[in-house]
Amino acid sequence: MTDLRQFRAEVVTFVEAAKESGIACPAFGAIVPPDMVELSQRWQAHAFVNGWSALHWPVEHGGRGLSRAHTTVWYEECARAQVAPYLNLQGYVLAAESIMRSGTDEQKATFLPQTAAGDIVWCQLFSEPGAGSDLAGLQTSAVRDGDDYILNGQKVWSSNAQFADYGILLARTSPDLPRHKGISFFLLDMSLPGIDVRPLRQMTGDEEFCEVFFDDVAMPRSSLLGPENEGWRVAMEVLGDERGSFGEAGVISLDQRLDVIASVGVGSGNRTAIATDALADLLVRGGALKAFLQRVDGDVALAPATKLLRTELTSAADAFEAGVRGAGAMLLDEVTNQLLYSPGMRIAGGSSEIQRNIVGERVLGLPREPA
Repeated sequence: MTDLRQFRAEVVTFVEAAKESGIACPAFGAIVPPDMVELSQRWQAHAFVNGWSALHWPVEHGGRGLSRAHTTVWYEECARAQVAPYLNLQGYVLAAESIMRSGTDEQKATFLPQTAAGDIVWCQLFSEPGAGSDLAGLQTSAVRDGDDYILNGQKVWSSNAQFADYGILLARTSPDLPRHKGISFFLLDMSLPGIDVRPLRQMTGDEEFCEVFFDDVAMPRSSLLGPENEGWRVAMEVLGDERGSFGEAGVISLDQRLDVIASVGVGSGNRTAIATDALADLLVRGGALKAFLQRVDGDVALAPATKLLRTELTSAADAFEAGVRGAGAMLLDEVTNQLLYSPGMRIAGGSSEIQRNIVGERVLGLPREPA
């Protein structure tokens, strides 16, 4: 199917019907909330059996063999309808795209159809207590032992790990090599003995993130994705997928958010002159971000700037909305939840400080930050 206009109309029809029936999962961002995991899986399965999952994936791996432009249309119309485009980013985008790029035929056949159908929930096992933003400093080890790798160490900020069937994992396989060279990428079965998942309670009261401990976990060699000691390359491609996966859908979501911001305080009597000035600043920043998103059009090289601008704007907008509400913002509702949640998004997926460094050094060509 090459006619994207006809395809878009079919997407709209399917999504509207799914919303009316209640099977469509409301939009939630990159991380599926714990109380929406089952609904998100049902929605993914419903999309899959009706041919609306994994649109650009090869047919033999559960997809429809269409173009990425078709997937983009799906993302855009899901954003417009405010429904989730997939079960979670960690599986549908990060794990699946890395397997399609670097996986063996057996790994593709094993994992891709099940991921497309929502039968597998994935988590991401990258950050560590001493190696979050400095990912190359990770210390979790995977030592070759016959047909296995013996895994020891700890990960943290692992979204949805308490529900996950598999995780994409970075571990150090050659400690004598330079920091970026001795890391390998694994597809970890979360049911293996020796894995201890401990949810972390956030300010919101939810437990989306976890710390995960590994004690002599025996991973089969088939868990290795890509060549041994080349996990850094695989991981950087994954992070590029994560930061650059918004496209025009991101513009649509931003427009919706700006509409909400513009309406805050209207008719409430709480819109002071100072608040009005702050609102104008937010709307100007939002308009600039929209123009930037349309200009870069998913350019992976500029994904760190996109991530930085988006999360900083969202954090400021949530603070503004709470400020206009005054004492009412202390009540437990969606506005309060957004205010408590937004600081974490300035850290997740690479902190704002790290994004600034990446933009400065890799995009603007500035000298590296002193060690």
